[in-house]
Amino acid sequence: MAEKWYRTTGRDSDVVISTRVRLARNLKGLPFPRLMSDEQRQKLNMQVKDAVKSSRELSSMDYLELANVPKNELISMVERHIISPDFARDPKGRALLLSPDESISIMIGEEDHLRIQVMKAGLSLDEAWSIADKTDSVLSSKLDYAFSEKLGFLTACPTNLGTAMRASVMIHLPASEKDGSLRRISESISKLGLVIRGMYGEGSGSKAAIYQLSNQETLGVCEKDTLKKLEGIIAQILKIERSGRERFLSSEEVEDSVWRALGILKTARRLSGDEFCSLFSAIRLAVASGRITDISLDRLSELFVNAQPATLMCIEKRDMTAAQRDSVRAAMVRNALN
Repeated sequence: MAEKWYRTTGRDSDVVISTRVRLARNLKGLPFPRLMSDEQRQKLNMQVKDAVKSSRELSSMDYLELANVPKNELISMVERHIISPDFARDPKGRALLLSPDESISIMIGEEDHLRIQVMKAGLSLDEAWSIADKTDSVLSSKLDYAFSEKLGFLTACPTNLGTAMRASVMIHLPASEKDGSLRRISESISKLGLVIRGMYGEGSGSKAAIYQLSNQETLGVCEKDTLKKLEGIIAQILKIERSGRERFLSSEEVEDSVWRALGILKTARRLSGDEFCSLFSAIRLAVASGRITDISLDRLSELFVNAQPATLMCIEKRDMTAAQRDSVRAAMVRNALN
């Protein structure tokens, strides 16, 4: 079985959890998804499925009709960043193509006909872009994209016109969040066409001091320039966060709170999702900074995904009340950290 991408770590993983590159594409001759009939949706699904299955590079991807996927599994895919929250909310007529390691997903019938997404651990903008570009090239050789010489790729939302590429990095910023640097960073990068959002993107809040940094400009720019700008801003954020961590962890009060968090996680019999996220952030900071050496970042990455409510129920293969999840989550965390 292929190793899931979120069970690994990559470059600069002390701060950068993951990288995502997403491309929006639409086909000629079909209305945008919000205006499509059931028959048109089915036609779209079959066209994309056939294009993928007939290609040597993508033929191993699984095809899933969302209406046939249990609700907990749909929400778990959101927790694992495979699909968007909006895609899971209305599964009728929608489909998904997913690689065995879950690093490549193609959402069919979300806001646009296609959302091609590549996820990689750590800071991997060039690698994620390369894979997304190759996947896009395979599909474009078999499908007729809607494209304008003036506006670029045509999309349902005008803010995606042009390259229709959104590149983002998921970053852990506990020190910047605590000392106020995050607010200043957010104000500065907004002037450069970038934005910081919550863990699940637009409209979501932060959990465990985890944020997404992504580009906003897609029209009048090229993909490589966008990635270069994003890489440069990330380098500055890494410097600010790492400097803040040194000051943050030099405090005896903070050091005490880290070891208390570890003690709770190793012994608790009940852990709510919010409490787990708060304690997880402290432990990840200590592991990334070398204060705790017997726990690895890749183990923490996998634990964070598995401890989310819907994913937890999928692992247990049963529905659970919040109280039951709290007990199972605590047992899972104890087993992982002891």
